[in-house]
Amino acid sequence: MTLPPVPGTGATGATLQARRISAWFGDHKVLDRVSLTMPAGRVTALIGPSGCGKSTFLRILNRMHELVPTASLAGEVLVDGRDVYAAGQRLTEARRTIGMVFQKPNPFPAMSIYDNVTSGLKLTGTRLNGDAKDDLVEECLTKAGLWREVRDRLRQPGGALSGGQQQRLCIARSLAVRPKVLLMDEPCSALDPTSTRRIEETIRELAHEVTIVIVTHNMQQAARVSDSCAFFLAEQNTPGAIVEHGPTPAMFSAPSDPRTADYVEGRFG
Repeated sequence: MTLPPVPGTGATGATLQARRISAWFGDHKVLDRVSLTMPAGRVTALIGPSGCGKSTFLRILNRMHELVPTASLAGEVLVDGRDVYAAGQRLTEARRTIGMVFQKPNPFPAMSIYDNVTSGLKLTGTRLNGDAKDDLVEECLTKAGLWREVRDRLRQPGGALSGGQQQRLCIARSLAVRPKVLLMDEPCSALDPTSTRRIEETIRELAHEVTIVIVTHNMQQAARVSDSCAFFLAEQNTPGAIVEHGPTPAMFSAPSDPRTADYVEGRFG
């Protein structure tokens, strides 16, 4: 059974726009006036060498940057035209609308697979009866490519799963609150090739219903899973900025900036 969409959510995600984003840790500026449109229902890959601000930018998109005591920022983040940093915008609403999957799988280890998937419902104030909750768990685990592997052990701890399964469980947990956008910070960096392939398949399968933004250092992965790319670079101790962005095939076959060509072809970074 497929659950009906939650009112106010779109079947193809939401357009995510960053406008003139600058960011600091204390007095150290790490991003300088970054603007980027991430289209609805598409996969956008953020690429670039370590230390250029990709992960910081990703965390700004769902208001995680502000949790760092020394952090500050300027600019706007719009979801379908609404600024998530505007006065009166609740942090919990931003987290419900914009989900996050981290580099290292982080299921609640002692919590069952079933309870991991439904753990966000309480935080968002969503109440479902038993059958609806069962349907939600099956739907989200299916979308994350995990249902067939765990359907007979839903009450076992999530921490007992393999690393790749744990990452897919985290994806299912994020999907359960019906986000419009799903952010992924190097979700395959700690996984074996087989698990990586399954996560990549999941990303492509989800792209038609949720906007996905992924940070990756794997150029082959960016080419396989993304529709568009943004190349970040921080040169000579300057803050990170976008050198260029555009459709993935063009970024890899005919980039307009020679620095992009050098990076995607492996000559630095």
